[in-house]
Formats: sequence, C-alpha cells, structure tokens
Amino acid sequence: MAKRERWQKNFSEWFSDILRDADIMETRYPVKGLFVWLPHGLKLRNSVLGIMRRLLEESGHQEVLFPQLIPENLFKKEAEHIRGFEGQVYWVTHGGHDKLDVKLALRPTSETSIYPMFSLWIRSHADLPIKLYQVVNIFRYETKMTKPMIRLREVTTFKEAHTAHADADEAEAQVMEAVKIYKRFFDELGVPYVVSKRPPWDTFAGARYSIAFDTLAPDGRTLQIGTVHNLGQNFAKVYGLKYEAAGGKHHYVYQTCYGISERVIAAVIMVHGDDNGLCLPPNVAPIQVVVVPIPYKAKEAPVEQIATAVKNELATAGFRAHLDDRNLRPGNKFYYWERRGVPLRLEIGPEDVAKEQVTAVLRDTGEKRAIPRKALGTKVKQMLDEIAENLRERAWKLFRESLKDAPDLGATKGIVKKRGGIARLPWCGQESCGKEIEEQTGGDMLGEELDGAQAPAGTCPICSKRAKTSVLVAKAY
Repeated sequence: MAKRERWQKNFSEWFSDILRDADIMETRYPVKGLFVWLPHGLKLRNSVLGIMRRLLEESGHQEVLFPQLIPENLFKKEAEHIRGFEGQVYWVTHGGHDKLDVKLALRPTSETSIYPMFSLWIRSHADLPIKLYQVVNIFRYETKMTKPMIRLREVTTFKEAHTAHADADEAEAQVMEAVKIYKRFFDELGVPYVVSKRPPWDTFAGARYSIAFDTLAPDGRTLQIGTVHNLGQNFAKVYGLKYEAAGGKHHYVYQTCYGISERVIAAVIMVHGDDNGLCLPPNVAPIQVVVVPIPYKAKEAPVEQIATAVKNELATAGFRAHLDDRNLRPGNKFYYWERRGVPLRLEIGPEDVAKEQVTAVLRDTGEKRAIPRKALGTKVKQMLDEIAENLRERAWKLFRESLKDAPDLGATKGIVKKRGGIARLPWCGQESCGKEIEEQTGGDMLGEELDGAQAPAGTCPICSKRAKTSVLVAKAY
C-alpha cells in the first residue's frame, strides 16, 4: 500500500505540488483567484462532467447556455438574493470608452438571468415541469485567501440545474431526486460524503432551505462539494412565474436549483491521492492504462512491437491506453505516470515477450501481477474494477473514522481545533444555540445530518433542552 504521510500531514503543499507536477492546473496566472486548466487536468475535468451530464440527461434534464452578463435591474430584483451576493459581484460599467446606461453583473450564479426567461416560456400547466442545467463560468469577488479549485474568483466548472413545478410537492420531490443524483455521482467517483440540511444562517440567499454534500480533505477540514436548494415561490413571485391551471386559475410555480463546481475535481484528487501523487479512479482517469516497453540490448525490436500491439489491442477494446515509447529510463517513466495517477501500468520486457505475458502494476497498491496475453482485455477490466472498488472503500473507511460523536462542547472543540474530522453532537434546533456552538467551538456548523441520522438521546450543550436532531460541526474551507 502506498504511503499517505505527506498527503495527510502536509496536504496544502502536496496539493500545490500535484497540480503542477501532474499537469492539472497552472497557478501563476497574473490575476488573483484565476487559474489555467492544463491538458491532463482538463481531460479529468471533462470526464467528471461527463458523468454528471449523463445522470442529469437520464433524469429528464436538458442542457442550455445562458449569457454571462446580467442587467443590474434584473439582478437586484430579488432583495434577499442580492443581499447574499452584493459583496461578491463584479460589475461591468463601460463598453469601450462609453459608460453603460445599465451596469452589468458578471454572474455569481444564474437565478436572476434564467428566471426572467422562464416568465416568457411558462404559460400553462402543460409547460411544466421545466428541468434545465448548464455548465458555465461564474465570478465571485472572493476576499479570503484563494486556493486553486477550492476558493476562487472565477469558478470555471459551475454546473447549475434549475427547475420549475406546478406545486410544492413536485418541487420537494425534485429536491429528493437531486439528492439521489448527487449520491450516484459521488459514488461513481468514489468520493465519500455526508448530507446535511444547512442551518438558516447558511441557507442559499432566496431559498426556503438548503441541503449540502460535504467531504473531508486530508488536513481534516470539510469541503462543500454540492448543494441542493428548495426555492419555494420566492423567485417566482419576484419574476412573475405563473402558469394557467386546467381550471383557468393562475398560480405561481415552485422552484429548485442545485449545483457543483470544480471542488468536485479537487475532491477526487484529494481523497484518493497518496505520497506518490494522484491516484485516479479508472472511470475518470484521462489515461487508464499506460504501456511501458522495457527493451534490453539486442531485443528492442520484439519488445517494442509487442508493446505497440498491446496498446492497440486495449484501445480497440475501448480502454484509454497510452504507449510510452520515449527515450527515457523505465524508472523515470514509472515515476512520471505514478504522479499523474494512471490506474494501471503494463510493463513489457524480453522475459514477458518470451512468456507471452505482460507485467501489470496497480497504482493504488503497487502490486505486480503477470497477465497472459490471451486474457489481456478481460484481466485489465477486472483489475480496473478492483482498483475502483479499493479506492472507494479506502476513502469511505477513512471518512467514517473521521466522523465522531461528541456529546459536549469540550469534545467538539477538541475535534475542531485539531482538525480531527467532523463532530456529531446533539442540538435543540434553535438558531441562537447553533450560533453559540459555532462561536464556542471555533467550528462551522454543517447543519442537521440527514442520511440515516437518529435523534440523539442527549441534550443541547448550550440550553440543556432535549435534543431534536444531530448536528455536524467541523472546520470548513
């Protein structure tokens, strides 16, 4: 098993090094909080988005693309929403040398650009439900310390879905569908998570309530990787989103929205990595199998021929395979592909040629196995499936070990201060007590645990009233 000491103890340094060494992201762009996707990273990003697009399309969503600019009068129409974002908005005030009559916001999110168009498209109950999504750039003037993929001023991978429904029950069902979609998505990535209902003071601006998915970074801090919001009729009433029912009466629609960002790619990188670099799940790895010929003296030709044939056979079978025929020492090639997280390496030397086999090396464990040439495709698929399951189990094991019951503030504070994971403690449900828990522990309240949580038998650590729910507290990014 590969070591994970530096990965855990020096995570920030490890993460920065991996982005550069593994050709993921260039961090030296001369605008704070903006970064450049590099080829290997962009392929990883697109593979991850491919899973999300498939899940959304399978559940009846359709992809759209809205403009980047939002007129100030539309953006400021929903008062609660603008209060939530007014300190983060970038404004366009000039076109060339001319001052604009109406300022334009670079979208921080798209409710205020999409919903005015919904008002043109929704006329009767026959137009409902609407289930749309887009993958776009958004801009937020982040004043805290920026970090690639995690805290940005330009989010380049913002998937947002927006839906409209005839009644509250349909909207609530859509929230639950969105949660299921996200669970399937993160399960396919092997990323562990906890699902929580956010406290009122951390609810999306303009929403009735918000649900969030959080995972854990190796440094013990939580990372929010997905959100789902029930908007009720708040935006519908502001933007006039009404439909005519079968009986002729007009009603406001009910809405939901839900999103992810490149924090998801950060999560894949961080939860599966180790001291040797990336360790990518095979379903999203840009290269699933790298073939490395190891010629010796006068036997270069047959080794290289067989290596080429192996690579072509795998590519024909549908694997993302690559032949590394560079004039480098084998050890240098091994290090290069380990850093980039290629799940499976196939080595072919003179002895392998003679035995009609290849030597497979699994990235997650470093284990070596001999594979008969005649069973190549079958064995490669089996090993990639095994690697995917191993990565998923390893990540969930560590995550579950980091989710700890904390019956009182002292225990919670200890977990938060040491960044020891997520503390689960009893809570009466009152906002004042929740904010006091945050203040006294120095943590961030993720909210009410939703997945399989049972009401604890304890009492609220602030007011001593009987607890109504379990609440999660951690140090968050």
